[in-house]
Amino acid sequence: MPTISIAEQAGVGINGEPRPTEDHVLTLDNAVLLLDGATAPSPDQPPGGWYAGLLAKQLADELGALPADDLAAVLARAIAAVAESHGLRPGSSPSSTVAMLRWTDDRIDALVLADSPIVAFGRSGHEVLADGRIAALRAAGKLYTGADVRARRNAADGFWVAEADPGAAHQALCRSWPREDIETVLLASDGVAVAVDDYGLFDWHDVRALAREQGLHAVLEAVRTAERADPHGTRWPRPKRHDDQALALVDFDD
Repeated sequence: MPTISIAEQAGVGINGEPRPTEDHVLTLDNAVLLLDGATAPSPDQPPGGWYAGLLAKQLADELGALPADDLAAVLARAIAAVAESHGLRPGSSPSSTVAMLRWTDDRIDALVLADSPIVAFGRSGHEVLADGRIAALRAAGKLYTGADVRARRNAADGFWVAEADPGAAHQALCRSWPREDIETVLLASDGVAVAVDDYGLFDWHDVRALAREQGLHAVLEAVRTAERADPHGTRWPRPKRHDDQALALVDFDD
């Protein structure tokens, strides 16, 4: 059984005021699930954190029922079940990223949908399983407004995320490794990954080292310290001063 460590910290809303985190992390006997609910574009819509919590619980149920099933199929069933239970419709419902890690005695499987990466460290290096479609669209100036996001969400020329269309699950990125090849795996919401991808504070090896030496909260606090030094987003433009943060470390060497 691997050792699992988790750290979470709430960010702030678009208005800069504190509010509950919309990230959710669940641990199962042979899996870790990390979901990051998207901030709702309208107060008339349920919050992304509400949806992420429901989807995480449904994913746990699906994995419990069919623990060896294809992860994309598991995610598709979970999306469909939540949508049916709560009357959610594609294009007008809350959404969430999904990062799933599952292991057996001889294999480790991973799935990533939207911008919550999984990083696997082995004896010969590390591999980042990351969905870069949102970042590419932002870099191209195609996600500038809320209308842009809604138009390109779960669209062929856009990005894919868990919402109310189970077909999005089959656009997820998946990877498997022999268990004997992997020492450690990190799962992160974008409130943590931004420190590597955008701020350039450290690389993923630094993240693992800091987490192991000082604890996972030290990684979260390093991100917060950088953001406090740039309170108005001058150096690092961003919609919120502080995003929600979730980080999980799964150590298979133990």
